[in-house]
Amino acid sequence: MRKQTTKGKLIILGAGPGDPELITWKGFRAIRDAKVILYDALVNPELLKAANDSTLKISVGKRAGEHSFSQDEINELIVKYVQQEGHVIRLKGGDPYVFGRGYEEKEYAELHGIETEYIPGISSSIALTGLQDIPLTKRGINDGFWVITGTKSNGKLSKDVSLAVQSDATVVILMGLRKIEEIAALYSQEGRSNYPIAVIYNGSLPNEKIFVGKISNIVDKLKSEPQDGPGIIVIGEVVKLHPEYVYNFVNQNFVEQLSQQG
Repeated sequence: MRKQTTKGKLIILGAGPGDPELITWKGFRAIRDAKVILYDALVNPELLKAANDSTLKISVGKRAGEHSFSQDEINELIVKYVQQEGHVIRLKGGDPYVFGRGYEEKEYAELHGIETEYIPGISSSIALTGLQDIPLTKRGINDGFWVITGTKSNGKLSKDVSLAVQSDATVVILMGLRKIEEIAALYSQEGRSNYPIAVIYNGSLPNEKIFVGKISNIVDKLKSEPQDGPGIIVIGEVVKLHPEYVYNFVNQNFVEQLSQQG
């Protein structure tokens, strides 16, 4: 890190998983005091209302792979506005250090002599599962969890998914909805076609939707009821704790018992 020579400051701030009330109090106060806010597409617009009317708010995010600004352009905007306005917030969905390139932007700013601060956000990987009553860990079921990106910068599925398939840990895959068929195929090849899986769309928001099932049927479930918006994939035995999974399991057993009696 270079010694700071530029007046002003950059704050790398996590906005949380979607619900604006899930931002930290420290993060809320930072937004309130900002001169400029460079925000991503997944940031809830309600959070911007906390800023002053005079605050410059610029959308620099992306959605569905469509870039509003390249990463290089965002880096340049950070330096430009810190030099011009002094106090800049880089507002990112979830936590900036969980597949958010927050640390890259922090490094770039510091190389240009800018003071930086990091304010954590609640990551969707741990918040959205909990809000659906799916604990990432539970005594007697698993010993840990993985958080993996589903799609790398080259557009390919992360190799870590192949390793995770062999683990009993809960696996949370971000940015993986477009790879759901590949992911299901990997689990099936390992003999885990009956393994529990959940897909959560628009988590923590009013239009939240969850699909719960098994590796063998999750793709068909998603195709039968297409959804818009961001989503995460959760795979592991803890998914069985979700009320919908419990209901479906009991109902399936009841139907099987009736068919045997008939």
